[in-house]
Amino acid sequence: MEKLTVAQARQVESVGKQVQLRGWVRTRRDSKGGFSFLELNDGSSFGNIQVIAEAVLPNYESEIKHLTAGCSISVTGEVRQSPAKGQATELQAKEIAVIGRADAETYPLQKKQHSFEFLRTIAHLRPRTNTFGAVTRVRNSVSRSIHDFFQEQGFLYINTPIITSSDCEGAGQMFRVTTLDPANPPRKEGAVDYEQDFFAKPTYLTVSGQLEGEVFASALGKIYTFGPTFRAENSNTTRHLAEFWMVEPEMAFFDLNDNMDLAEAFLKRIFTDVLSRCPEDMQFFKERIDATVIETLENIIKSQFVRLPYTEAVDILQKSGQKFEFPVAWGNDLQAEHERYLAEQKFKCPVILHDYPATLKPFYMRLNDDGKTVRAMDVLVPRVGEIIGGSQREERLDILEQRMRLQKLEPASYWWYLDLRRYGTVPHAGFGLGLERTVQFITGMTNIRDVIAFPRTPGSAEF
Repeated sequence: MEKLTVAQARQVESVGKQVQLRGWVRTRRDSKGGFSFLELNDGSSFGNIQVIAEAVLPNYESEIKHLTAGCSISVTGEVRQSPAKGQATELQAKEIAVIGRADAETYPLQKKQHSFEFLRTIAHLRPRTNTFGAVTRVRNSVSRSIHDFFQEQGFLYINTPIITSSDCEGAGQMFRVTTLDPANPPRKEGAVDYEQDFFAKPTYLTVSGQLEGEVFASALGKIYTFGPTFRAENSNTTRHLAEFWMVEPEMAFFDLNDNMDLAEAFLKRIFTDVLSRCPEDMQFFKERIDATVIETLENIIKSQFVRLPYTEAVDILQKSGQKFEFPVAWGNDLQAEHERYLAEQKFKCPVILHDYPATLKPFYMRLNDDGKTVRAMDVLVPRVGEIIGGSQREERLDILEQRMRLQKLEPASYWWYLDLRRYGTVPHAGFGLGLERTVQFITGMTNIRDVIAFPRTPGSAEF
């Protein structure tokens, strides 16, 4: 007898095998002919397998006929070819053991449909629903593709610190990390004396692993980080989380064009893999969430990304005849409505905007010869707008120090970062991709809180 997953048992290759399956009952339907149909799922696939439980089973009347949604069971039996439409196999049960019961009166997932708002209040149970099981499998596929892509490209996986004293300028507000008593912190000359704190200086949860990633790219060539990052903005939008996951590659000897090439290939690989690995899940999102999700991914995979300087984008937007909520002018940051117009209406494909005004971007982005723009890039996709942000980094010590001072930063605080330019500096580039925003784009889910297991948002850290 083989122990299989439901996904394995649903394959025609399993017909005739004696197997054991374990999972959770989704539904039970009793027949007048003296048997019951159980829909069993274990999370390995979107689809369930139908279990046929006949009345001759010794615990049929005492247990099987009382199974409800949420009960966990172990089933042994034979996989057979199913005569029913829409399923290749079914399981003829020879033994069913009830492992855990779920009280039908109190189990909150008895109904077939619940609002996403309600499901956020039971984040510990929502993975058992079709939607969140599908989201989790897609998220897993994306995470796997991230590692596969960079490993195949010769990148090294680096773990950058979660606790940092460095502010990756412009990335957002930071959460402070301290062991000091907030009600009675030690003071020196009227100010909090952080020399008595655990790290003897102010420290924070990281907003980005980029600066530390540059350390390793400056020694090892091509690296990537993939881990949690944190932003402390008090934002309650459908696009923001206080804790989320970022992948950030950094590449020595790369310029902006190399960076754009890599970002395009990276996205296409992720989208190709998810369509191949999660066809049932993606069909569910197409039917229940957004009818365009599969078509959108297929079109991106086939398309050539448009590369558009910021200055030209502003000109296009100003001449578009569109009425935008936010005014378009050179020197203003582009908003989501502008980005979506370019990707959805003007070019109908992903757009890589590049060479932004220096005043809009952080100190570490390479200054162009015009002295007004920097080698920044944003990858824009339909429905979402920006999905990747990156740049060629400033490798020239004198210009980097000038840019720091213009943004009122003290170069001495970044002495180690400047050392990378003092000793063997090279052109280099990198970008960042938010995992949750990518999963949100792929699935068509409208709220980013529904593509992460336990969303951290202002006023919410329940689970």
